[in-house]
Amino acid sequence: MAEKHIYKIIFMNQNQVYEVYAKSVFQGDLYGFIVIEDFLFGEKSAIVVDPTEDKLRHEFEHVSRSFIPMHEVIRIDQVKRQGTPKIVSANTGDASKTNVTPLYGPKKD
Repeated sequence: MAEKHIYKIIFMNQNQVYEVYAKSVFQGDLYGFIVIEDFLFGEKSAIVVDPTEDKLRHEFEHVSRSFIPMHEVIRIDQVKRQGTPKIVSANTGDASKTNVTPLYGPKKD
């Protein structure tokens, strides 16, 4: 029986670093994009609610397939266990405070 893989995908989106988990990730037919399918989120619990995971859950709630530009992808890992999806602010103002360097972005005034 084929082993089921879980992938952790870290990518940039509007000056934020997204870390999501999915069952399927591959290079799409649309040149320059990767495709993420079957997003994984933790079990919904009424006791503890993580606001960033909840935001991601709502953002990708009705998404069956997401196309992410390859130049926005920071890292893709095949992992044994699903972690907690999260959004972290990418401090692009001072390069010495972050390990994430965007390739391009809108010009700031």
